[in-house]
Amino acid sequence: MILVVTGTGTGVGKTVVTAALAARATGSVMVVKPVQTGVLPGEVGDADDVRRLAGCEVTEFVRLPDPLAPDTAAERAGVTLPSVADHAERIRGLALLHDTVIVEGAGGVLVRLDSAGGTLLDLAEALAASVVVVVAAGLGTLNHTELTVGALRGRGIEPAGLIVGSWPGDPGLAEQCNLADLPRVTGVPLLAVIPEGAGSLGDHATFAAAVPGWFTA
Repeated sequence: MILVVTGTGTGVGKTVVTAALAARATGSVMVVKPVQTGVLPGEVGDADDVRRLAGCEVTEFVRLPDPLAPDTAAERAGVTLPSVADHAERIRGLALLHDTVIVEGAGGVLVRLDSAGGTLLDLAEALAASVVVVVAAGLGTLNHTELTVGALRGRGIEPAGLIVGSWPGDPGLAEQCNLADLPRVTGVPLLAVIPEGAGSLGDHATFAAAVPGWFTA
């Protein structure tokens, strides 16, 4: 199985959600970060955080130093990114060796992953992958989520579910209403609600023990 994790934007909690999905999966798991930006060589990136939390295999195809969209960061670094087709071929190869491959995107579904304008949406379509959308909890999330779901459906991709990436310890009225409104306005089920700070739980045994309580089923 190939699963793509995207979000309604940056900072919504995709990496922790990716780790939670990896920890919950059965059999052999590989997590792929096609393009990591904003991280220097030797620094901890998203894939490293997933390895720490989920204890699974991870791989990162391209790393770029500037904290920008992949195509912009690549241009500034003088790098030509692999095409979406190249990314897809590598991921299919990994899927032959693992029961589950989880692909963590960068930013949102229309972020460009290659130097020719190919997007995460193109990659998900090429892989015929299931897609999970990570959403924010607070005000504005309904609009952002509906736009993301609409973009996916425009390509014939029905999202597998929504996951709230960081649920505040003291939720306000907007957050509480959004829990009911997100599946209502999108028609996509809410799979899980991840508490804020989940990424600081430490070792993968502690993280994995907490994961089941975050999912609705």
